[in-house]
Amino acid sequence: MTHSHDAEAEPPLTPAPVRAPLKVLIGADTFAPDVNGAARFAERLAAGLVARGHEVHVMAPSAGRRHGTWVEEHEGQRMIMHRLHSWRWPPHPWLRFALPWRIRQNSARVLDEVKPDVVHFQSPVIVGRGLVIEAQKRGIRVIGTNHLMPENMLEFSLIPKWLQDWAVRIAWKSVRRTFSRAEAVTTPTHRAAQFLEEHTGLRGVYAISCGIDAHKYTPSFEPRTENRIVFVGRVTGEKRIDVLVRACGLLPADLDAKLEIVGDGDQSKNLEQLASQLGIADRVTFTGYVSEDELREAYTRATVLGMPSIAELQSIVTMEAMASALPVVAANAMALPHLVHDGQNGYLFTPGDAQDLADKLEKILRMPIEELTAMKKESLRLIAAHDIQRTLTTFECLYRGEAVPDVAVDDVAPAAAD
Repeated sequence: MTHSHDAEAEPPLTPAPVRAPLKVLIGADTFAPDVNGAARFAERLAAGLVARGHEVHVMAPSAGRRHGTWVEEHEGQRMIMHRLHSWRWPPHPWLRFALPWRIRQNSARVLDEVKPDVVHFQSPVIVGRGLVIEAQKRGIRVIGTNHLMPENMLEFSLIPKWLQDWAVRIAWKSVRRTFSRAEAVTTPTHRAAQFLEEHTGLRGVYAISCGIDAHKYTPSFEPRTENRIVFVGRVTGEKRIDVLVRACGLLPADLDAKLEIVGDGDQSKNLEQLASQLGIADRVTFTGYVSEDELREAYTRATVLGMPSIAELQSIVTMEAMASALPVVAANAMALPHLVHDGQNGYLFTPGDAQDLADKLEKILRMPIEELTAMKKESLRLIAAHDIQRTLTTFECLYRGEAVPDVAVDDVAPAAAD
């Protein structure tokens, strides 16, 4: 006979099932030591997954002549790299690409060696196209992420201007073919997702922030002893850095504003010449590539980030600046209004308008300390929603075919929606 108190006793607690780690193969056309947003995201994603106990393999072009399989350490985590034989693209300062005519053979070989639970490709150009075709044949789940705007590739393509519109249409058709084979497609922001859907006809693209490890950055609320504007990124035409240099030339002399351009690229010499022509060469510093520690120091000592680019699908640089408690003056284009809420943590300016950019920079450089501090705190508050752990959890759900948690972290502030 069962005693009544036994019948009412709570059942013993059963521990939550331990989830088996996944074996993930990340495919990327650009990966560290390359310095760009897509490469940085792929590196952080891979390292974050390793830190969570997953087995991570990365298939990417070799960084030089040596190719093969070995272990590399990135962001303090060890992962297995499958470096493909690559060629350097001469018009570009650093770009190397895997050989398109061997990509399916290489993809088949790596997939058969690794036998991953899921493939996550970061670009539909070469590596992603090969992996998605061969993974689909083997019944392996595929997730695709887009960091690419085909228009941005034209600068180094050697395609004549009169053929470029046709080339872009062909490129978007290729993008659609590759992504349509994936079980799920993601991109960093709602604007970028909308952009991808408009150009490919795909539907249901997830907006998942690239995420940022905010605790690695060092906010400073000390009073500034100088007016220092910083730009971080590739020094290429698509970034429109010339607009920022011209804006600095328009700032009143009493501000004694200094511009620090952190990064390298094919436009460095042109921009140095422009600074000389404008008579501000003594106030513009070109650092070239810097270490991670030096990059963090550059953010910390700056007063404001200037982001003139009109082709940002998210802008990891803007996120890093916000994690460093910087206000941002950014072009009102693509995904930047998702991060820069006009009048709250910075200002948006009319793309290409150097005078408007100068006016907004001057506003921040002359701002009373209380207002500046409020903007800095708002940058920190807004960036909290882009925590890398949230991004990793979301991708784990996609990898396992589970429902994805709410990822809408990039709503545009009402003032910036126009």
